[in-house]
Amino acid sequence: MNAIIMAGGEGTRLKRVTGDLPKPMAPLVGKPLLEHILFWLRRNGVREACITLRYRPEVIRDYFGDGSRFGMRLCYHVEDAPLGTAGGVKACAAFYGRRDFLVLSGDAACDFDLRALMEAHRRHRPAVTMALYPHAAPLQYGTVLTQRDGQIVSFIEKPDWGRVVSDLVNTGVYAVSPEAMALVPEGRPCDFGKDLFPALLAAGQSLFGLPLDGYWCDIGTPRAYYQCNLDALDGKLRLDVPACDPPAAPQQAEARGHGAQVECVCHSRARLMRELSQTLMEAGADFSDGVSLHGTDGAIRIAPSPEREAVEISADADTPEAADALAHDYAALVRRVAELSQPAPE
Repeated sequence: MNAIIMAGGEGTRLKRVTGDLPKPMAPLVGKPLLEHILFWLRRNGVREACITLRYRPEVIRDYFGDGSRFGMRLCYHVEDAPLGTAGGVKACAAFYGRRDFLVLSGDAACDFDLRALMEAHRRHRPAVTMALYPHAAPLQYGTVLTQRDGQIVSFIEKPDWGRVVSDLVNTGVYAVSPEAMALVPEGRPCDFGKDLFPALLAAGQSLFGLPLDGYWCDIGTPRAYYQCNLDALDGKLRLDVPACDPPAAPQQAEARGHGAQVECVCHSRARLMRELSQTLMEAGADFSDGVSLHGTDGAIRIAPSPEREAVEISADADTPEAADALAHDYAALVRRVAELSQPAPE
């Protein structure tokens, strides 16, 4: 099967971490998430993909080109207006034609055995075969209830706890028969979970769900994104990156020219750094070199002193006054966190 990768997301909640990068270009242990997805497809025997784009399409096209550097054949479809997940795939009808095809989200890191999904789809011949994954808190996903043979009998998009009848969630990884796309209107928004799957069930079409072992994570929030990077480093997410020569990574923003530094003495610099990292994680901090934050007012870096139990706060801004104010504002935050994290006296 060939694949369609939905990669039009802006990643609004990740902007504090990734800036203006499209969500599928968020770095995962040094390479864009979408690059890992291509190598995952390659590992499963898929060599051709169409990538649907909307937000900043040139960033993805310039990086991946025709796909030959990654052992893939790539083409692109750019949406002028949002069509939803199913609507965006329907717009690629010239790509999939009359063949069954895979649909993947460019927003999730995954290492499922796609060959098992494709084989189940060939064997059962449903309209759609859906890769399912158990999740202890499925409220933000589509929950799926199947019979013991895998036939889907209920699909509830983002239920509250009162409507949860299964822990299996829709991962956005599908094997699709082209006939299933007949219920998707031309040129109008249509979503797989909210619109197409309920319509297929109502029309008496067969949907099949296949629970798969492995790793799956939607990187939609800063916390999930950082956890996914940690999981990859810990080996929980299997990444297989063949040697290639991708374009150089974008340069960091140039310094604004005026710096200031403040030092805060503490009881344990390592413990304080952990508390600060957890405190600033949701603010979009970067942890590749101490704790760094970049904003319209300037940039901050917080790092342990190499010589004593203290942390150093470095600020960079457009004027000396702004840099000094920024450094002292964060020094006040650091002192407050240090007070709260100090162990109680014995």
